Amino acid sequence: GQLVDSGGGLVQAGESLRLSCVTSGFTFDRYAIEWFRQAPGKEREGVACISSDGSFTYYFDWVKGRFTISRDNGKNTAYLQMNNLKPEDTAVYHCATDPGPSCSHTYDSWGQGTQVTVSS
Repeated sequence: GQLVDSGGGLVQAGESLRLSCVTSGFTFDRYAIEWFRQAPGKEREGVACISSDGSFTYYFDWVKGRFTISRDNGKNTAYLQMNNLKPEDTAVYHCATDPGPSCSHTYDSWGQGTQVTVSS
């Protein structure tokens, strides 16, 4: 399968961005979708997850209350709405598939990433 991330950009602190993850080549509604990020010189860290049917979402502490994950199974697309962005959110963001329908915070395949840069 293929995952294509988009929607990143350069914003100021406090602003918002909406990332999209358009997928193809696999049965989208069978898999949970995760977002993770990686900044230069830092380890990869999880951001959020949504179960295959959208009934369960999970947020890591560093984005809780600011980011919202969602999906549209009819469009084979997942989204990450990011509000009140902070400079520490600067990273390359990737969407990824879980091995199954539930959030396991492991990644089977992922997109090429989209750069998010937040200036102070």
